[in-house]
Amino acid sequence: MNQVIPSEPGAAPASDPWRQRFLDLLAPWAGAAGASPWYHALRSRYDEPQRHYHTFDHIQACLQHFDAVRPLLQQPVAVELALWFHDAIYDPRAKNNERRSADFARTALLACQLDATLVAQVDKLIMLTRHDAAPDTDDGRLLVDIDLAILGAEPDLYGRYEQWVRQEYAHVPHWLYRWGRKRLLRRFLRHPFLYATGHFRQQREAQARHNLHQAIKNL
Repeated sequence: MNQVIPSEPGAAPASDPWRQRFLDLLAPWAGAAGASPWYHALRSRYDEPQRHYHTFDHIQACLQHFDAVRPLLQQPVAVELALWFHDAIYDPRAKNNERRSADFARTALLACQLDATLVAQVDKLIMLTRHDAAPDTDDGRLLVDIDLAILGAEPDLYGRYEQWVRQEYAHVPHWLYRWGRKRLLRRFLRHPFLYATGHFRQQREAQARHNLHQAIKNL
C-alpha cells in the first residue's frame, strides 16, 4: 500500500483528550511532531460519510473497554495501537478492509519509528478483527472481544447498532441484506460462546445472545 506521511490540518483543540492519548502512546518513538499528523489522518478517515457505526465513536468505545481490561494484557501497547487503527480503512463494498487497515497502520507506525517486531504484532492483531479465525493468544482474544462488545450492549444501544450497520449497507437490496444479516447472526449464535474470554462472557454473553435472537426476529 503506497502511503505518504499526511500533512496536518489546522491544529486540533488543546482540550482533545483523544489526540493527547494518541500522542502519548507514540511519544517514546515519534514525539508529538511525528505522531500528530497520523492522528489527524485517522480522524479524517473515521469521519468519512459512508460510516455510521465504524466511526470514531466505535474507537472511543473500544479504548474504554481496553482501559477496563488493560491489567489482563501481556502487550497492551500493541493491542491499543491495533484498536486505534483496526478500522482505518472502511469501504462497505470491499472485502479487504482489515488488510488495508493493517497496511495503513504499518505505514504509519514505521514512519513513527516503531520497532518492526511491534509493528508486526499490531498487523496480526488487526487481522484478527476479520473474525474468521480463533485467536491464539490471550491478547488476541481480548482484542476480538473488545471489537464485538457492542453485541452485548443494552437493547436500546444494540438496536441503534443494527440501524447503523443497515445504513452502511444501504446499497444492498433489503431482501438480500435480511438474508445476509440473518445468516451472519445465526453463525455467531452457533458458537458455544460469542466471547472468547471470561471477562466478556461474564459481563456480556447472556445479553449478546438475547440481542442477536431479537435482531433475527426483527429482520
